[in-house]
Amino acid sequence: MATNNNNKALNVPHLRFPEFSGEWNKCTINDLATVVGGGTPDTTVKSYWGGDIQWFTPSEIGKNKYVDFSLRTITRDGLDNSSAKLLPLHTILLSSRATVGECSIASNECTTNQGFQSLIAKQCNIDFLYYLIQTKKKDLIRNACGSTFLEISANEIRKIKVAVPVQNEQEQIAKLLSLIDERIATQNKIIEDLKKLKSAIVETLFCTPKESMPAKRVSTYSKEWKLIKLSDICQRVQTKNTGNQCRQVLTIAAQHGLVNQEDFFNKTVASENLEGYYLLQKGDFAYNKSYSGDYTWGAIKRLERYDKGVLSPLYICFRPDLSKVDADFLAHYFESKKWYKGVADIAGEGARNHGLLNISVIDFFNTTHRIPNLDEQKRIAKILNSLSLKLSCEQRIMQSLMMQRNYLLRNMFI
Repeated sequence: MATNNNNKALNVPHLRFPEFSGEWNKCTINDLATVVGGGTPDTTVKSYWGGDIQWFTPSEIGKNKYVDFSLRTITRDGLDNSSAKLLPLHTILLSSRATVGECSIASNECTTNQGFQSLIAKQCNIDFLYYLIQTKKKDLIRNACGSTFLEISANEIRKIKVAVPVQNEQEQIAKLLSLIDERIATQNKIIEDLKKLKSAIVETLFCTPKESMPAKRVSTYSKEWKLIKLSDICQRVQTKNTGNQCRQVLTIAAQHGLVNQEDFFNKTVASENLEGYYLLQKGDFAYNKSYSGDYTWGAIKRLERYDKGVLSPLYICFRPDLSKVDADFLAHYFESKKWYKGVADIAGEGARNHGLLNISVIDFFNTTHRIPNLDEQKRIAKILNSLSLKLSCEQRIMQSLMMQRNYLLRNMFI
């Protein structure tokens, strides 16, 4: 790679393959591609749906470079009786509303709904165009408008100014970035497979209150697990943030645990006065009674990222008694679904109200659970900690790959 630090006035990227030296040509998206909108057949006409023509919506785009099969399909009649257009192989499906600027390449002929302005390349390397449009996402959003949701028109997309090199350089850039995307896809599969493996192992190493022991035992352990109440092994944390001594406001993210609220929401949603919030120390747990698809009985997470933080009194906070329970064992246990039964038994019917579970503090601490002796707890925790460590390592590799990709997108284009 060669840099162009001394040629800032020239129409060339900062980072470039050394065999290329000419300036890039200035043009617009309209010079590079035909922009095509989409449409939706009448949803009340059954004969328009369930055919063999793929029909994409914006939510299906952007996660992967290529897309092949859509969640819903339409028939030839549906295509002919709507504004949907049949797009050729290798069309760039570009979302023009909802999340403006997301894109993927179609692996087959397909159609889209009206939330797209897709790009059919004219005389431009399709992979290069795919990466080029990603560098113009800010321009796409800047030129979008709308009061209910942002949307960019086909004409505005056509007018976006770009710069492109000769065909050979396009191919070289596309080849490099495609190799990185292939590596990212491989790394993502490694991570997803590890998550599935860990999840499967977790479910076999723990048991519900109704079971006397888990499906799999560690080493030579064979005794039944002890039935306990949560209050037997944990105590409630009610320490208030007196004098606003801590300004680290936390929230529970089901996928990420206890995290900084401002980092997670990109804004501060807590009140200025935090004295009424609970003050948590590293290692404390909190229960979020909000439920979602994958977390039907809420989520319980441990504070691991920070030495301390404050949490809304809407959460139930508690601290494990380390003489009775291993903290890592407990954290892994709450990552399983085995504790759901204890909550479900106490919550009963009518326990859900506007996205929150109607579970009192007393009832929560009266939930029953099964645990082994401390020695077996530590052995189980050691196994799962090693898997967690491996997963974290693979996720750091993914972060590094994404940083490389973003660096190249910023510096190999104009």
